Amino acid sequence: MPELISGVRVGIDVGGTKTHIHATRGGETIADRVVASEGWLPSDGPAAAAFLAELIGTTVRQAGVDGIVVGAHGCDSARACAVVQEELTRLLPVACLVCNDAELLVPAAGLAVGVGLVAGTGSVAVGRDRQGESVYVGGWGWLLGDEGSASGLTREAARASLAARNRGEPPDLLADLLVRSYQVTEVTDLPDAMAADLGAAGWGSRASLVFDALNGGSALAEAVVREAAEALAGLVAMLATRDVPVDDVVVAGGVILNQRRLFDAFLRELAVVAPSSKVHRLAVPPVHGAVRLAEQLK
Repeated sequence: MPELISGVRVGIDVGGTKTHIHATRGGETIADRVVASEGWLPSDGPAAAAFLAELIGTTVRQAGVDGIVVGAHGCDSARACAVVQEELTRLLPVACLVCNDAELLVPAAGLAVGVGLVAGTGSVAVGRDRQGESVYVGGWGWLLGDEGSASGLTREAARASLAARNRGEPPDLLADLLVRSYQVTEVTDLPDAMAADLGAAGWGSRASLVFDALNGGSALAEAVVREAAEALAGLVAMLATRDVPVDDVVVAGGVILNQRRLFDAFLRELAVVAPSSKVHRLAVPPVHGAVRLAEQLK
């Protein structure tokens, strides 16, 4: 590790596919870098801390660090965050905070209180209750959950296409696009093809097919997007039942920000389950929220 001098605050946003590190000193940017998240293992505290320490050591050269805040994909409980934080503090004995990556959204938007909702590679919603404790909902991963995410949309599109076949309906545009994309003969071949392409990246790369089908008039795609929006709005509603203020909801993630029809459907569903909520589209990289939090560390 290079020799350190004081005054630097480091923010890190670890996503499912890429990691963004941003460092400042006296409010001025001294480093900004995006790398692949390959090697990030949030379930292995020592390995996760080593990943972060290596990234900091190779990015903030000869610049001392006074505070580090990490928003981490896959750290979906207070305990998981605490384990990585303890290991990182052992490697870099400075003030550190590790939280879920969705917790970066509210400070990145310049707010003090609210809900962070991510719908990108995965999906999760995070807020703090009135006692200041973090509350996480969703974020179960591409296999069991992450509704409204890229991988979740592809999974549910395949399920909807298979269910339509069970009902004796002819394949619509959504099924046709999935079959062509996976280079199989018919809808019933999709499970094996998708099993050979397991993972958030593989499934998520085909989420755009759902919106292509939706724009082409697919009734199945319309139902899939509507249900995804309901699920995302439901995450906010669930936080409200757990004493989390939901007056402000900051949304981020490539799917919900880039697919306007999903965003609009989310707004409609949220107005039903949380009518007082105001939605903010995050306009800056989430890592800026990590830097804001790092600047507040003592």
